[in-house]
Amino acid sequence: MPREYQYPFELRHLVYFREVARRLHFREAAESLAIAQPALSRQIAQLESALGVKLLLRTRRSVEVTPAGQALLDRVEPLLRSLARVPAELRALADGQRGHVRVAFTGLAMATVLPAILREFHRLHPGIKLELSESPTSAQLTALQAGDLACGFFHPDAPTPGLKTHLLLREKNGVLLPAGHALARRRQLRLRDLATTPFVLFPRTHNPGFYDRVLASFATAGVTPAIAEEVWPRANGIGLVRAGVGATFMSPSEAKHLPPEVIFRPLSGPAPESRLVVGWRSEPAPEPALAAFIAVATAAAHR
Repeated sequence: MPREYQYPFELRHLVYFREVARRLHFREAAESLAIAQPALSRQIAQLESALGVKLLLRTRRSVEVTPAGQALLDRVEPLLRSLARVPAELRALADGQRGHVRVAFTGLAMATVLPAILREFHRLHPGIKLELSESPTSAQLTALQAGDLACGFFHPDAPTPGLKTHLLLREKNGVLLPAGHALARRRQLRLRDLATTPFVLFPRTHNPGFYDRVLASFATAGVTPAIAEEVWPRANGIGLVRAGVGATFMSPSEAKHLPPEVIFRPLSGPAPESRLVVGWRSEPAPEPALAAFIAVATAAAHR
């Protein structure tokens, strides 16, 4: 056994000492522990010998805890309470009632399906802690495949080896404009109408597939896009539209709650499509806490 785990006493010695120190009576403590009183006295003597200090002062009429004994009792009490909770905590982990799950998401996920998923999950599994972080698709895929992330909400555009995914959202994008834009009064637009409007996009490395669909839509519409800025996260792009820097693409589900400085308009004709999935590693099988989260997330697609 490693040296740091070699103790001159056993757990039962601590349990026996705690009971005597609480009751201050050897006979009552022995009855509570269901052992003979002489055997209990020997166990306490062994513990004192192992520690090299006197823990209890015993007379014919009373038992007192020494300062050293009180210091030990203060340490033993939380230790034994913690150990007593271990079986129930392990069962809760095995049953998916306790645990920790690292989850990443994109701005689209948080603006659409994720809040309802989180609300339902916390209602059903209040004992499981979620560690949430916003992350672009490319970073999520790398972290998932490396095992550094348990679950992600991202936008795949190609097969994802080693991952399982479930589609949550698939929508044709419209356009988000500053409320004062010259075309804001129209109920529906085409990309060719926006030929002179600068656009706010995101770095292509974050989501190459969607970025390329944006450029393909412009090409199909016969328009060369004027890209004013490429920013991330998603909220920064919306902020630049609010500031009047340009327009950006947005799915109808994301556009349900917008500030007054911007306005959403559907696009007819060519327009990029947003696809949002929840994904996790296919091997090994998800641990109970992750499996519980996946069940709630995938069920959201059917509501």
